[in-house]
Order: sequence, then C-alpha cells, then structure tokens
Amino acid sequence: MPKKKTGQRKKAEKQRQRQKDIKSASGQKSLAAHSCNVHMDCDKCGRRQKTRAFCYFCSALQRLPICAQCGKTKCLLKTGDCVVKHPGVYSTGLGMVGAICDFCEAWVCHSRKCLTTHACACPLQEATCIECDRNVWDHGGRVFQCSFCNGFLCEDDQFEHQASCQVLESETLKCQSCNRLGQYSCLKCKVCYCLDHVRRKGFKYEKNQPIPCPKCGYETQETKELSMSARKHEYGRQGGGERLMYDDGEELDGAYSFSGKL
Repeated sequence: MPKKKTGQRKKAEKQRQRQKDIKSASGQKSLAAHSCNVHMDCDKCGRRQKTRAFCYFCSALQRLPICAQCGKTKCLLKTGDCVVKHPGVYSTGLGMVGAICDFCEAWVCHSRKCLTTHACACPLQEATCIECDRNVWDHGGRVFQCSFCNGFLCEDDQFEHQASCQVLESETLKCQSCNRLGQYSCLKCKVCYCLDHVRRKGFKYEKNQPIPCPKCGYETQETKELSMSARKHEYGRQGGGERLMYDDGEELDGAYSFSGKL
C-alpha cells in the first residue's frame, strides 16, 4: 500500500497546483484588465481616454504616470530591481518613469523587470481595429476585443461591430460543403459546417475541446447556442451612408441615407 500523505506534503502539492493555475491563467487575462489599457482623465483638458504618456487631445504631460506593466503610480521600493536607485526616497511622477512603450503609448516604470518584459508581452502590439484600421496611435479611446471573432476593436466601433458580428455571409444556416444544416459555426469566417465537414482527415482532435475551424483554425461553436443571423444591415459609422440632396442639387446638412436610396 502507498504511504499516506502528510499534511505538509498535501499543503505543498496544493500550493504547487495553485501556482500552476495562476501562471496558466495569466495569458487569459481580459484585454480591458491590463494596466496599459485603463481609463485616464487628462489633468489639463479633463477628457477621458486610454492611459498614455501624453494626452491624445492636448498633448499635456500627465502628473501621475501609470506603469503599463505593473500599474503602479508610486515606487516605494528602497531596495529592488529599480534601474534608477533611490534609497530611502519614494519615487513619483517622472522620477518613476523609465520608458514609453512603442505599441501602447504608455509609460513604463524604471523597474528592470517591467522595462525588459513589457515590450515583448504588450497585448496591444497588433491592436489594429478590424472596422476602421486604426491603431492605438490613431485614436484616443481604449482597445477591446470582440467576444465572437476575437478581433481588436476601437472604442468607437466596439458596440456596432459586436451587434453585427453574428452575421453569416450565406443566406441560410446550411453547411458550405453540402446542403445539410450547419451544426457548427465559425464566427471568424462567418460560415457553418455540418458534423461531417467540420472535421478534417488526419487531424488529431483533443477530447472535450472546441473543434477548430477547418478553414482558419478558430474555435467553432454550436449554432444552436448562438443567435446567428443570415441578414446583413448597413448602419452606423462604417455603414457607408450617402449624403441627401435637395431637388436643386444642394446638399442637405446633417442628413444621411443608410439604405442606399435617396
């Protein structure tokens, strides 16, 4: 019979498992919860925006910089991995700053760990909005991810995109390879697959894991669990509305037609 585990050994195994879960969950952190993507109110103009080294609207320097990696506004370490040593003195403001991130345009503190790891792990490296093709430097708002297609969205197009993301390119919910009902849907390719065509030959699938899309590899979901629609409506900022005109050819101020008909 195996030996009974002691209380100390059980405690050590639980602690080891907890540390493993924490490390595995660090990559699943929500984009809105990262320190480089929090709200900031400008000290000078008072406009709300994503945290930045300089105000996006008036280019004013912020009084209390926030580190894009660890999120702190004051360095209280008397000894540590600070690049600029300040024994016995608390460092605030620009005295705590070490660099500006090229991707998220936010301050990085003078901690050696933050300076060496943030640029490599910055979640906004490829944060280009899939609706308007703007990156962090081209708009003042925060960055979000679509909960359906997992693409980056700016604050202006966030709700509009997610409202229209559950739309298929076909007129029905049938499989693109046959005429049967598509049981699985890929929200990135906007197509449905039946149970036979969603699986590829020679590909090993993990048990109890979502089936990847055979076209792009994104995780598919069951169509019955989604409010999928086959109709498409053009509206909002990216709807491509046309200007309304008077009968004599003069432009009507403040009026748009999003139906494409005058």
